[in-house]
Amino acid sequence: MPARFWVRPGRTVAVPLEEPPRVLSLGVGVHGTTSPVDVFRLPDLWQLHLYRYTAELFVDGVLHVVRPGHVSLVPPGTEVRYRYRGRSEHLYAHLRLPLSGTGETVDLPVVQDAGARTPGLSELFLRAIAAAPRSPRRADAEVWSVLWELAELTEPAGREKGPHASLAAAVAYIESHLAERLLVPEVARAAGVSHNHLLRLFRAETGTTVVAYIRQRRMERARHLLRESTLSIPAVAAAVGIDDLQAFNKACRRELGASPRVVRAG
Repeated sequence: MPARFWVRPGRTVAVPLEEPPRVLSLGVGVHGTTSPVDVFRLPDLWQLHLYRYTAELFVDGVLHVVRPGHVSLVPPGTEVRYRYRGRSEHLYAHLRLPLSGTGETVDLPVVQDAGARTPGLSELFLRAIAAAPRSPRRADAEVWSVLWELAELTEPAGREKGPHASLAAAVAYIESHLAERLLVPEVARAAGVSHNHLLRLFRAETGTTVVAYIRQRRMERARHLLRESTLSIPAVAAAVGIDDLQAFNKACRRELGASPRVVRAG
C-alpha cells in the first residue's frame, strides 16, 4: 500500500528532498483539445507541472486558478480536476520521491507562482526532458534542482523568499576570488549594493560579517586542499589568497586548531 500524502489545510504538503527523485515520465503535456475537463489521480507518483496557460485546478476539491508561470506539486493518490479554457500546454514530470525520514523535508505549496524564476525553471525542465532518453539519472538531477528552486520560492516565517539576490551575487564573487585580495567595498560593488547594506545582508542571512565569512571560506578550502590534495603547503596558501606562509600558519592554527602540516596529517 503506497504512502498517502495529505494536502494540509494551508494548501501545503511536506516534500522529502534528501535524495534525488526518480522520474518516471516527463515532457510537454497538451490538454483541452478534446475535452474541457480532466479528472484523474496518480496512485503512486507525484505530479509536477509548470503551466503555460490559465485554467482552474481542483486539488482534493480545493480550487486553485493557475496561470502562466504557476507551478503545482501534487502528492500521490490525490485527485485533481482541470477545467481548461482551450488548448493548454504545460511542462510536466511524474516522479517518485523517497519516503520522508530524518533527512531534509520542506513544506511546499501545492500551487505557487514562480514569478521571475519561471524562465530558469523552464530551462531546467527542458534540460531534463532532453536528457531523459539518453541519461535518466541526469533528468532526475535536473528535476531535483527544480524542486530545490521551488523550496527557495517558499517564504519562511519572518524571512524574505529565498536568498537575497545581492547576497547571492556577493557570495558568488567571493567564491570566485578566494585566491585574490578581497576587500569588502569590492564585494559590495560586485553585488550592486552599498557597503553598509552588504554588511546588514550578511549579518541577517549568515549571522556573521563579510570579513569573517571570507576568512571562514578560505580556511574551509585550505583544509580541503591540505587533506585531499598533494598540493604543496605554499601552493595551498596561495590558492586561498594568503601568500605569506607565516600568516597562513597563524590562520590555520587560529581557525583550524593546528598547523598546516598537522591538518594535512589528519
